[in-house]
Amino acid sequence: MTVVSTTPTSKVVLITGASGGIGEATARRLAAAGHRVFLGARRTGLVATVAQDIEAAGGVAGHHALDVTDRGSMGAFVRAARDRYGRVDVLVNNAGIMPLSMLEALKVDEWDRMIDVNLRGVLYGIAAVLPLMREQGSGHIVNVASVSGHRVDPTAAVYSATKFAVRAVSEGLRQESRDVRVTVITPGLVTSDLTGGITDTAVRGAVEGMMEIAIPASAVGDAITYAVGRPADVDVSEIVIRPTAQG
Repeated sequence: MTVVSTTPTSKVVLITGASGGIGEATARRLAAAGHRVFLGARRTGLVATVAQDIEAAGGVAGHHALDVTDRGSMGAFVRAARDRYGRVDVLVNNAGIMPLSMLEALKVDEWDRMIDVNLRGVLYGIAAVLPLMREQGSGHIVNVASVSGHRVDPTAAVYSATKFAVRAVSEGLRQESRDVRVTVITPGLVTSDLTGGITDTAVRGAVEGMMEIAIPASAVGDAITYAVGRPADVDVSEIVIRPTAQG
């Protein structure tokens, strides 16, 4: 990773779920573009390593423990970033889980967890940064959804519901905002560890069999970096990014 020096236009970007996958790739891409990144995740050892790698390559990165399902944890994450950098320009609500299953399997605990992480976590992130951005008179909230937020497939009913909801919340916030930009990033099949959370072995095997066409997480990081880098009067409302071979 080649890192450019930060400039007066570099932004302070907070990223949730930054210990791996899309979050990690996005952190590396943004840091390479000269932005200052602040990384949050439950896996504190992994997220610390990502931040250290970025700094070793010449970037600017900090990290903090974060559980997006805990409103207090989200607030502490945002305060730590503001204390470190003096402001918060961008929040990338990336943390998510995908324990797919048929509804008849009645994996209610997994349904609850998806709602907590994928939807409530996004709302807690918005609640934590929006007052600061309003006070600054500028800001950018990037919410990571999924192509499952445009379609519903068997085993994905609850997951899709959370991602449809993320798109709805994002569009509502966009319409309410004149000084805060809102972007939805909508990935298709991406190489990540999301499939590891699927407890139904048959479903996990089927999904893993589809992953041979998956695009790298860095491709999504590039899309986020593009949206973040647009001028303040340009709102990139949604980017759908998926493998060419994905139906």
